[in-house]
Amino acid sequence: KPGGRLLMSDPIATRPIPPHLQEDERLRAMCLSGALTYQSYVQHLVKSGFGQVEIRAKRPYRLLDCQNYNLEEPLLLESLDSVSFKVVIPEDGACIFTGKTATYMGAEEFFDDNAGHILSRGVPAAVCDKTAGKLGKVNPEEILITDSTWHYVGGGCC
Repeated sequence: KPGGRLLMSDPIATRPIPPHLQEDERLRAMCLSGALTYQSYVQHLVKSGFGQVEIRAKRPYRLLDCQNYNLEEPLLLESLDSVSFKVVIPEDGACIFTGKTATYMGAEEFFDDNAGHILSRGVPAAVCDKTAGKLGKVNPEEILITDSTWHYVGGGCC
């Protein structure tokens, strides 16, 4: 429903799960074979109408090794905790927060991108991945964009 939120904790895969594992019902019951990749997981949430997704945690869950799972290389599964909000999806795409920050380092008191993002000099601000990408291209000499921490607790701008 509009304005609602969805809290989830699911396993995700660092690459697609091979078919022979997907078809194993025992592994599926153990939450080891039905995991989507991170990108697919988030795309499903956005396609379901969630315009904002916050990644609250991402950490290793299980390793499917070559010998026991008949794989050519080990496959890492991760646990992903997220909160998704049923808000209007902006024209330029959903806001996905993964713990990135933007910090203005210029000579002025603040930086205004004229798109709703005002950064005070020297103060890290939580931003969605989409905004981080835009700000990083607009003024890379004066705006420091941090990597995703995979831990977000709210309070950012999109």
